[in-house]
Amino acid sequence: MDFLAPFIEVYTPEHFKFLLEGFGVTLKVAAISIVLSFIIGGLIGTLRYARIPVVSQLLAVIVETIRNLPLLLIIFFTYFALPEIGIEMEITTAAIAALTVFESAMLSEIIRSGLNSIEKGQIEAGRASGLNYIQTLRFIIMPQALRRMVPPIVSQFISLLKDTSLAVVIALPDLLHNGQIIYAQKGSYVIPVFVMVALMYFIVNYALSLIARRLELKQA
Repeated sequence: MDFLAPFIEVYTPEHFKFLLEGFGVTLKVAAISIVLSFIIGGLIGTLRYARIPVVSQLLAVIVETIRNLPLLLIIFFTYFALPEIGIEMEITTAAIAALTVFESAMLSEIIRSGLNSIEKGQIEAGRASGLNYIQTLRFIIMPQALRRMVPPIVSQFISLLKDTSLAVVIALPDLLHNGQIIYAQKGSYVIPVFVMVALMYFIVNYALSLIARRLELKQA
C-alpha cells in the first residue's frame, strides 16, 4: 500500500482533467503543425523534384540547413530571437511555427524521395499521351508516389507529436507542462505523474504506429 499511496493521491479527477487539458493543447499544436507542414513540405518537395533552376538549389540549402539544426534551437529562436526584429508571437503560435518549419523540411525530403522513386519512364509515357509536365505530375506521378510516401509520412507525424513536448521550454501549457505543475505541487510524486503522461503519449503514438504498419503491409 505504501507503494500505491502516491498513485492514489495523484490520480484524482482534478489532476486527470488538468492533464487532459494539457493533452488537448498537445494535440491541437500537433494537428495544426501537421497540416501546415504537410502543405509547405509538399510544395517544397515538389519544387525540388521539378529541378527549377535557382529555386531548387535555394530550397535545397534552406532544407538542409533546417534539417541539421536541433528543433529545440528553432523553438528558442522563434520565441526569444524573433521578437528582437519585431516578430512577436504568443507561446502556442511560436510552438506551431517552430514545429512547422522543422517538420516541413523533414517532410519535403520524404516527398521528394517519393517522387524520385517513380520510374522516369512514367513521365515520358505521360508526355507521349499528350499531357503537359504539370498534368503528368498531378495525374500520373503524384498518385503513385503518395502511396509509397504514406508510411514514412505517418511515422514523421508520430515524431512531430512527440516533439511537441520540447515546447515545454517556452512554457507551452501542454501535457508535459501540466504534468510538471502537478508533481511540483505534490512534492516528490514524480513517478506517478510521468507514468500517466507517458501512457497518454503512448496510446496516441501507438495507434498511429499501427496505422503506419498497416499501410506498410499494404504497400508490400
